[in-house]
Amino acid sequence: MKSFLQNSKFKYIYFILPALLFAGFLILFIANLLLKIWIEKNVTFTSPINTNTSFKYPVIKTEFVPKISATGAIIMDADSKVVLFSKNPDLRFSPASTTKLMTALTALDHFKPEDILTVRIASREGSILGLVQNERITLENLLYAMLLPSANDAAFTISQNYKDGNGSFVEQMNQKAKDLELLNTHYGDSAGLLDAQNYTTPFDLARLASFAIQNKLIATVVSTKEKIITDTTGTFVYRVENLNKLLGVEGVNGVKTGYTQEAGEVLVTSKIEQGKTLIIVVMGSENRFEDTQKLLDLVHNNLSFLSIHP
Repeated sequence: MKSFLQNSKFKYIYFILPALLFAGFLILFIANLLLKIWIEKNVTFTSPINTNTSFKYPVIKTEFVPKISATGAIIMDADSKVVLFSKNPDLRFSPASTTKLMTALTALDHFKPEDILTVRIASREGSILGLVQNERITLENLLYAMLLPSANDAAFTISQNYKDGNGSFVEQMNQKAKDLELLNTHYGDSAGLLDAQNYTTPFDLARLASFAIQNKLIATVVSTKEKIITDTTGTFVYRVENLNKLLGVEGVNGVKTGYTQEAGEVLVTSKIEQGKTLIIVVMGSENRFEDTQKLLDLVHNNLSFLSIHP
């Protein structure tokens, strides 16, 4: 019987098969190398922490538990999202008019500050500016009206001018919440009046505020104590005042008040402390300014910094 190598059908396979395997391996190696080079040149990987240098985040040096009336509260570092203090941070509450922070962010995704919007239906519910039907006013002025005196008619004017109407604008607000990973947040209207449909948590609201103040226009608006705004013709003139009594105190530079009977008193505050921006949220409060002041006292000259190294 002829041996395997003597068989004319198989005598070359012994030599060809290893060569084919080696060629296949070489092709895969080259392809992988080229893919790696392409990724390094064309793809940017991002991280919430800067891996090039050490990252410092604040912690409270001397801890004490402030006695506050708020059912939920949180202090968060705006940059790292590190929580310094919390009370029921994941409990759901009605956000009331702090909803308007999301309205502002969503509006600036779809409109320019100088865009002129028309008052479709002049709302008369709750806090209002007094807009009249068919009045024309810029988005920027509507933001001042919405975020300082918390005018509901300004919020509804923004959402009604969205290309597919008010309902679609609210859908965009909820999509924005998902994009920002606000996992316990939902909106039913643009003004924050529908307590049964609007909910968020102290953690989510602090996170929302940290993103909102990254927008230069929103940061400017919420840090403004008062301003005169007009419609496009100058016929209607409005003096708007910020409802945040703590604005300008101990580094406070924002952000937004809220109140409904069901929500209780709500306040989102941003504060500069030792060069860091802190977000303070109180929800379900009996006295939002007093509660926030106690949390401001907790962090005032009471921070140390830890470093995370790459």
